[in-house]
Amino acid sequence: MNPELDAAMKISTHDLPARNALVALNIKVGEVFRSLAIDKRRLPASQLNKRGIPAYVAEWVLESVVPGQGELTQDEAMKVLDWAARIIPGPSEQHIIRHRLAQGQTVKVLTPLQAEIMLKKGKEPERLGKLGLLGIADAYISDTLLEEHPDLLRQGMWGVVELGALKDGVAVLSFKPMQATVNLSLFKEARKKFTLTEWRALLLTTLGFDPAAFTEEQETWLLCRLLPLVQKNMHMMELAPKGTGKSFTYENISPKVRLISGGNISPAVLFVNNASGAWGLLARFKVVVLDEVQTSKFEQPEEIVGGLKGYLANGKLTRGGLHETASDCSFVMLANITLDDAQNPVKDSLVEELPKFLRETAFLDRIKALIPGWELPKLSSKLLISSDSPLTVGLKSDFFGDALVALREDLSAERYCHQHVHLGGEKPYRRNEEAVRAIAAGLMKIQFPHGEVDPTDFYTYCLKPALKLRQGIWTELYSLDSEYRQYELRITQAKA
Repeated sequence: MNPELDAAMKISTHDLPARNALVALNIKVGEVFRSLAIDKRRLPASQLNKRGIPAYVAEWVLESVVPGQGELTQDEAMKVLDWAARIIPGPSEQHIIRHRLAQGQTVKVLTPLQAEIMLKKGKEPERLGKLGLLGIADAYISDTLLEEHPDLLRQGMWGVVELGALKDGVAVLSFKPMQATVNLSLFKEARKKFTLTEWRALLLTTLGFDPAAFTEEQETWLLCRLLPLVQKNMHMMELAPKGTGKSFTYENISPKVRLISGGNISPAVLFVNNASGAWGLLARFKVVVLDEVQTSKFEQPEEIVGGLKGYLANGKLTRGGLHETASDCSFVMLANITLDDAQNPVKDSLVEELPKFLRETAFLDRIKALIPGWELPKLSSKLLISSDSPLTVGLKSDFFGDALVALREDLSAERYCHQHVHLGGEKPYRRNEEAVRAIAAGLMKIQFPHGEVDPTDFYTYCLKPALKLRQGIWTELYSLDSEYRQYELRITQAKA
């Protein structure tokens, strides 16, 4: 532990000792995490983001093609771009790839691959590989590949796919997944070697942010975006003006997170397709994020809200009683709101600009947390890792995302919060207490995955933010529906 570094990191980054402290942390991260660490400057310098692939894929490409530390050299950048031009298909290259297949060539592409099994009466089951970037929905895929990579049948996987032509179609000949091996014990043990301030800085750097550019409270709100990954059924909402990067984290954190941005949203997409029996996104992913909710088009909104209310309350997915399953997927809604000149929400009700059917109090009550995104600065290059950032070494995104999801199964934080979190007031509202405990437990997993936390740090960095996140929802409920006014307005921790 390094108390001097802890204090120095809160000083302006223009202060030389503070910058030196952050530079020293680069070395420490590399020594502790070794091959699981990466210099976050390498990704923007590679231009891979312009190929339309998320950070967790692009960093895997960098380590596969030009492994190394430090900033990307010009030669390395050229090597990566040459590899990308050959392996990563652009939107205009679908027909070129099909032409090569038709000529009998084998083709290797980096793409997401998903598999489905089609069962038909009197016929052999069909195993279909779907490659959305290539417009291929019916490639043959073998049982062997599905047994080796069962996630292909769940949410699908990114990897290098080798394709070959058959007489009546296309076959997946081989598949090399991009996949980190998660060692949760290593992750927890590594946390013990960092102070809390160091750890929070490392987490933000891993996400691509320059930790020196944010206040401590802003750091907390950015870290709260990770709650749906570490907590099962952590249903949340973030409201903010345009340009604050609400979707930035979710786009780049894990293939187990699905971001839906714009377009039509139907019950079949979210829940289940009754015609085919295929389960929707909430059954196949760990986190589903609806971006730009205020402008999204919902087909059959009454059915969607009805289905969501049931799901958010008990984790059960069903549609018309034809199919039913349980899911631990977290559901997140992101929406833009209007601010005044002082950067405060203009409307008296924060949810006033959402579609009417999403303002129903029975629905809102099932949302556990509201992140005050209007308290975050607009996303700009000054907030992201660059050559000017003193701290540039973070964790590889694929390893980090998988580690967060693995923490869902660690229930020690839930036990701690059940013992130490009790709401005050004469008649605490049950859902408030459940939500505060879940949020506090999630923040404990993110910041103290090793389980070692003193009461003061727990209150400051876990419980206090949890109370504020739930208070945002509770204040809306309190103003919208008199039924909730039988309880106290302020959510507080019970006095010991």
